[in-house]
Amino acid sequence: MSGSLFSRTYRFVALDVETANGDSGSICQLGLAMVDHDGVIQTASFMIDPEVRFAPFNTQLHGIGPDTVAGQPRFGDVIEPLRDFLTRHVLVQHSQFDQKAIGAACRRYDLPNLSTRWLNSVQVARKAWPQLRGNGGHGLGNLQKVLRLNFKHHDAAEDSKAAAQVILLAEAELGFNFIE
Repeated sequence: MSGSLFSRTYRFVALDVETANGDSGSICQLGLAMVDHDGVIQTASFMIDPEVRFAPFNTQLHGIGPDTVAGQPRFGDVIEPLRDFLTRHVLVQHSQFDQKAIGAACRRYDLPNLSTRWLNSVQVARKAWPQLRGNGGHGLGNLQKVLRLNFKHHDAAEDSKAAAQVILLAEAELGFNFIE
C-alpha cells in the first residue's frame, strides 16, 4: 500500500464504503478516487473482512458476501497504512454515510478517527443543480442519468469516482472551486 499512488498528493480524494449489514461500522469495501490537479482520476479498491454477518439486502445491493471477503484484511489493516495519505487530503463523500461509517469502524476497532476535512458532494450537487430537488434528487443514481456519469453503482471504487466527477462537473457548472 505504500506504492507511488499513495505517496503522492492529489487535489482531493473521494471515498466510498460498502457495508455488510445495517451497522455502519461493518465496512466490507473501501473505494478511493484520487483526483490529480489536472482532473485525472485514479481509483483503488480494498475488500475488507468486516468480521460480522452479511445481511442479504446488503449482499444483494453490492454483490459482496462472506466468500468475497474470506481471507481479506480487517478494517484496521487497511485504514492504518492509508491514514497519513487520507488525513492530508480533503475527503469527498456522497452524503454523510461514509464519514459516519469510517468513524463507526474506527470506534469498533478502537482506532482514532480520521482527522481531516470532509466535503459532501450531495451538498455541492444541490448548489450546482438546484432544479433536481423534487425532480429525481441528488443521489448518485439520478446524477448518473442527468450528468451521464459512467459507473457501476454500489461498488465503492466506482461510487467514489462518481462523487469525484460530481465535484468536478459542479465546479465547471458554477465556475467555483469547492476544494481550495
